[in-house]
Amino acid sequence: MLSKKTKYGLKALTFIARRGDDVPVQVSVIAKSEQIPQKFLESILLTLRKSGVLGSKKGKHGGYYLRHKPSEIKMTDVMRVLEGPIAMVPCVSLNYYEKCDDCPDELKCSVHRLMIEVRDSTLRVFRNTTLADLSR
Repeated sequence: MLSKKTKYGLKALTFIARRGDDVPVQVSVIAKSEQIPQKFLESILLTLRKSGVLGSKKGKHGGYYLRHKPSEIKMTDVMRVLEGPIAMVPCVSLNYYEKCDDCPDELKCSVHRLMIEVRDSTLRVFRNTTLADLSR
């Protein structure tokens, strides 16, 4: 299930991308427009800034802006920043692999095989979707 953090982060990024200019957007404007609690949104945007997806400017005309073109921001990157591993179980994760404690043999595990298919399908969608796609 998608967390509220990720859902709100995607909504905020889409809002910023749809503006189509390089003028920073204030957190309060995004929060009001997208009906996101402002304090929660501040935390999300800070995470996206630290990861390099967003930049920020302080002051009266400050706010957040995209550091790259929307067409260059892939959903794999955004999802990993906000949600963590894309795989539903750690034994199929490409970046955060861990062996499952309750599984004696991954090669014989039906859950493992299913989750590889789910992971691959999910990655295909996220790799082929950019912020520009969401902004249309």
